[in-house]
Amino acid sequence: MMNIFVALKKALTPSPPESLPEGAVFIDVRSPVEFTGGSISGAVNIPVNQIQLITAHKPAIHKQQPIVVFCASGMRSGVARRQLISMGYETVINGGGVSQLAMRLAQPRS
Repeated sequence: MMNIFVALKKALTPSPPESLPEGAVFIDVRSPVEFTGGSISGAVNIPVNQIQLITAHKPAIHKQQPIVVFCASGMRSGVARRQLISMGYETVINGGGVSQLAMRLAQPRS
């Protein structure tokens, strides 16, 4: 029997670096205050508790478009990833924490 904490950690663990697809939309699921403190260049801010509002985003984010969600540590983005997949988005990657993702992308936080 798998320990619930092990299962939760496995479900919320960020994807490996090699799995970031070309042309992905980057969604910062932190709060607006956290977002204004610095994020990935070009990222969209949709807080995790409002992720269902992605359908109202302009320009539209299509369900076939790859999405990389990220937050401060990877926990909130794991929750957002599961919700987006349940909404029919096909390729949703947990990019983990913003600082680690910025290093993976070799870009400073903006």
